[in-house]
Amino acid sequence: MSALFSEARGQFLATLLERVLTVHKGVPSNADRSSKTSVAIAGGIVSRIGEEIERERLAGQMSGNQFEDICTTFLRETFLRLDHLRPGRWHVLRVGSSEQEREDAPTGAGLNIAKFEQYSHLAMLSLAAKKDPHLAAALRGDYTIRPDIVIAREPESDERINTGSNIVDAASARLTSLRRANQEDLLLHATISCKWTIRSDRVQNARSEALNLIRNRKGRVPHIVVVTGEPLPSRIASIALGTGDIDCVYHFALAELISTVDALDNEEARNLVKIMVDGKRLRDISDLPLDLAV
Repeated sequence: MSALFSEARGQFLATLLERVLTVHKGVPSNADRSSKTSVAIAGGIVSRIGEEIERERLAGQMSGNQFEDICTTFLRETFLRLDHLRPGRWHVLRVGSSEQEREDAPTGAGLNIAKFEQYSHLAMLSLAAKKDPHLAAALRGDYTIRPDIVIAREPESDERINTGSNIVDAASARLTSLRRANQEDLLLHATISCKWTIRSDRVQNARSEALNLIRNRKGRVPHIVVVTGEPLPSRIASIALGTGDIDCVYHFALAELISTVDALDNEEARNLVKIMVDGKRLRDISDLPLDLAV
């Protein structure tokens, strides 16, 4: 019997094949049709995942939305099963979800990063900027951050903190954010940026968002990661290599990517993937839930 993560990964890939990762006239939907290498690698990945579905690719925005939905489901089915490793009351929230999902989400989730405890001061900054055009011009909207998926933790009640022994009372720990007696906003644990494909004109968006998360927080930095379905190693490297902003990049099918570039005997692609993996800059989607539990 397969382990939970193996089953979840298999279902994740199967759902991608059904909804996003299609093939039209020999070109997979995540490939750049103008690049023979991109088409070859993407085709190799598809053949290693399962039976290809012949259908025209979805529009770019629709592909991205579907990819975010599928990643959200995967994280809910995996990360939320790790409460024995990372205790707490957790929520995996799809920021671009429907209005109904937003209404059903816990208080404090919503769409704006300012709803979370480390960034709650940004709400006041936004209000001030709306009233003062000079301030708005100076800030340039750098405080506006909208990740694709977030993982958040509820603050804990004193009753739960004191389970088994008397740990806190009215005389101590009166400022910590984890204690609900001090504040009630959700704590932002992780932000996940989903990039079905990576193009040079959009690759810096994730870095800019990461830097804004780092600069604008009050408290610890949340996990900041990117999940991608991009087949071309050089494009993955454009966001994976380097440190200081993004924790790591997670590929939707890393084992299949490695197997494909080995089979194609593409030395440049093989070396680049090895550099990213050995350098701890590229991992598989199945590694993500446990990394988030650290």
